[in-house]
Amino acid sequence: MTSKTIFSTEPHKGWLPWGILAPFLFIAFVIASVLLPSPGLRSLGLEDAEGGPIGLNGMYAFLVVAFGLNGLMVLAWIWLVERRPLSTVGLTGPAPLTTLLRGLLIGCVTISAVVASIGFAGGYQVGEFGPALSSPSALGSMVLLLLCFAIQAGVEEFMFRGWLLSVVTRKWGQLAAVVVTTLVFTFLHWSPGQAWPDMLSSVLFSVFACLWAIRAGNIWGVMGWHIGWNWLLSIGFELPVTGFVIDLPALIVRLIPQGSDRLTGGDVGPEGSWICSVLLLIGIVFLLRPRKA
Repeated sequence: MTSKTIFSTEPHKGWLPWGILAPFLFIAFVIASVLLPSPGLRSLGLEDAEGGPIGLNGMYAFLVVAFGLNGLMVLAWIWLVERRPLSTVGLTGPAPLTTLLRGLLIGCVTISAVVASIGFAGGYQVGEFGPALSSPSALGSMVLLLLCFAIQAGVEEFMFRGWLLSVVTRKWGQLAAVVVTTLVFTFLHWSPGQAWPDMLSSVLFSVFACLWAIRAGNIWGVMGWHIGWNWLLSIGFELPVTGFVIDLPALIVRLIPQGSDRLTGGDVGPEGSWICSVLLLIGIVFLLRPRKA
């Protein structure tokens, strides 16, 4: 993993930030995208005093406004400062829509595998099957959430596995870029008092996504995977997604956590389970396998 490019060898015509500056610039973009809309969201009753979303409308706003602004900032930086084509940040390759949808399906399947594995290990008590199916308003909200998660997860992949991974690769090579991207991803998903297994899950999630993008030569597939993962987890089982609880009945089955937090993920949700970490590690090994000649 020593190559100095991932997605495209097309050169930049502007200024590419130093490798050491890129992660700090990334964090500055994130902070700005959270702080700038915060007063407006708070005045509308969509955000609490700690910056968390209030209710379903608050979640919509959080996913669309903050992440949408974040994506626009990075897009403007790439076009106006670095002056390089979007093919160099992973928006390249044949049949992007098909690749995105295939990734979305894989994301739904993989998070279902995580939840099912926790269930088979005794981590859930099974409740009502498909309660959302009798609620047209809940189904409509789930469709809207799919669009919102498409923005949120799409922007995250564009920023992490698209921009940051590619810019650090051009400075230091692919291995260093995976390490830097994973450190920033884990830092931004960290919260005070968080247990180390939860941080391990973030590390493995990022490494898996980086390797997928590198192996594919674009970010369409991993973007779809991230969207499908977040969306189905948020609406399928009445379980937390990265610590956020979506106030909707389950689309598939209501699951009630039981047993240790190490098994169920506790307040973080299935992503904090050791089972999720094991399955992500298996995925990493799969992506590291040698290519067929």
